[in-house]
Amino acid sequence: MINITFPDGSVRQYNEGVTGLEIAESISSRLAQDVIACGVNGETVELNRPINADAAIQLYKWDDKEGKHAFWHTSAHLMAEALQELYPGIQFGIGPAIENGFYYDVMPAEGVTIRENDFAAIEKKMMELIQRKEELVRRDISKQDALKFFGDRGQTYKNELIADLEDGHITTYTQGNFTDLCRGPHLTSTAPIKAVKVLSVSAAYWRGDEKRPQMTRLYAISFPKKKLLDEYLVLLEEAKKRDHRKIGKEMELFMFSERVGKGLPIWLPKGTALRLRLEDFLKKIQKRYGYQQVMTPHIGGKNLYVTSGHYAHYGKDSFQPIHTPEEGEEYMLKPMNCPHHCEIFAWKPRSYKDLPLRLAEFGTVYRYEQSGELHGLTRVRSFTQDDAHIFCRPDQVKGEFIRVMEIIQIIFGALNFDNFEAQISLRDPNDKEKYIGSDEVWEQAERAIIEACAEKGLKTTTELGEAAFYGPKLDFMVKDALGRRWQLGTIQVDYNLPERFQLEYVGEDNQKHRPVMIHRAPFGSMERFTAVLIEHTAGHFPIWLSPDQVAVLPISEKFNDYAYQVAQQLEAQDVRAVVDDRNEKIGRKIRDNELKRIPYMLIVGEKEQAEGTVNFRQQGGGEQGELTVDQFAKKINDEVRALTEKY
Repeated sequence: MINITFPDGSVRQYNEGVTGLEIAESISSRLAQDVIACGVNGETVELNRPINADAAIQLYKWDDKEGKHAFWHTSAHLMAEALQELYPGIQFGIGPAIENGFYYDVMPAEGVTIRENDFAAIEKKMMELIQRKEELVRRDISKQDALKFFGDRGQTYKNELIADLEDGHITTYTQGNFTDLCRGPHLTSTAPIKAVKVLSVSAAYWRGDEKRPQMTRLYAISFPKKKLLDEYLVLLEEAKKRDHRKIGKEMELFMFSERVGKGLPIWLPKGTALRLRLEDFLKKIQKRYGYQQVMTPHIGGKNLYVTSGHYAHYGKDSFQPIHTPEEGEEYMLKPMNCPHHCEIFAWKPRSYKDLPLRLAEFGTVYRYEQSGELHGLTRVRSFTQDDAHIFCRPDQVKGEFIRVMEIIQIIFGALNFDNFEAQISLRDPNDKEKYIGSDEVWEQAERAIIEACAEKGLKTTTELGEAAFYGPKLDFMVKDALGRRWQLGTIQVDYNLPERFQLEYVGEDNQKHRPVMIHRAPFGSMERFTAVLIEHTAGHFPIWLSPDQVAVLPISEKFNDYAYQVAQQLEAQDVRAVVDDRNEKIGRKIRDNELKRIPYMLIVGEKEQAEGTVNFRQQGGGEQGELTVDQFAKKINDEVRALTEKY
């Protein structure tokens, strides 16, 4: 008999070799119908995998991320099986589950191209295969046999993957006539898959290397019910409407220029106003929390990044070094702000009385992203981090963590990111060799993060082995209006850089000590945060943040002068106004300004001019009425004050 421990701490005994499915059946037949994978000592496995020793177990359903992962991983194999039948001679790369669905990188036979109009045939073949309810069979296989098996089938990409694997740790999964090199986990059969949709096709370099062959990447998704697929497709259509690239163009927020360079965003006047307002908002909060603003150059000597370790880690993802006429002098566009801040700390002797030292900077950094990976503002080559680095004593880590969490929660509250959780990333207790720092400082830092989250009542998940090699961290995962998860905001503890830069402070004992360094970025990057904010709000920003709060629309050219007079009166009272003086009908002006998502439109004509009033209309056809210009300015300022005064 073996002891099985459940998430609630209860323990039951089962025969050795029991499976997750049998355990679910022992609890209830309904649970056995719903469960699709299980966790054994933290590892997700198939429901038919025997458990041969005492273990902690979790039973995963569709709603669990581990359940979705197994479901979509199996669906990737299903799509590959369909492609194998439809496209003789096709070669397979990798086919992982991703956050929403899965993809497979393939290389069709020479002269064959898979296009969007082929999706229906692929989906039809997948549904045919589902009807067979094929079981997935896992096998351990030697490296030699694996190379022969995939080599005989002309699968050169699989053989390249096998070459990097250690013999004795190689497994395959087979369903029907399709066998794939894979670690799992999977469903036990394809039967639970009820609906599939191929979403898009793109090109992807093999192993992300631009020097390697370009493969075809097919993205798809699947569900256990057709209704869930239908709901997802509706969500996709809404996401297209909210695409920050589309809205950013309509609202004239940002642009890209091929001549300037790929992945290098240019902020237009309205986008710049939006971004600066976000920066000012954070600067005011940071001032209350004792941060000092600094500015550092956009470049740094190569040796700076060699010392920090960033050159070894990011060298291939950075732009090539900049050479000067002076012999042996090299600079780099900075990929990180933290080395510069370490130099600020080291600039003069520090005492324990100086700590914590909180240095903040809206610092622009540069990283070379492959052109195929670039995407609007979410994946760029130049971006500005709302960076700060806190140098503190070990006993101050918890207090500083709480303060940073407060800042992040203020920002999320002000921008209506109400649905979020935090992931605590700790080191792997079974593999401490890959981390730097003593057990004592790690335990102190991890305990500080856990206690800080508990004190703030923060909803958290914990991931072992996900800490950076230099320290534990806390990442904030936000769900937007469409339920999509984004990582916005991170706090990281770092023992590495203080060691590399030999940072020291004199303690109360008059001895020299290493400070702990906390990295912190509530927005993450201004570009990515703005993109997420646009899609979360569909461009309908809070009125305090909106680049233009009011559009003044004269009903004809005769009233343009009055419209500008109104705009000037509003601007004098800190209300941001723009005049639409085009020679267009008022209906057209209203429609066009609706697209620009300006919170209020003021219609002015003969009556308004005579009475010194404005006829206001809220964006989206909401509140309407007639007020004097001063009354309307007060209305806007009261709205702004109500939204911001608590922050």
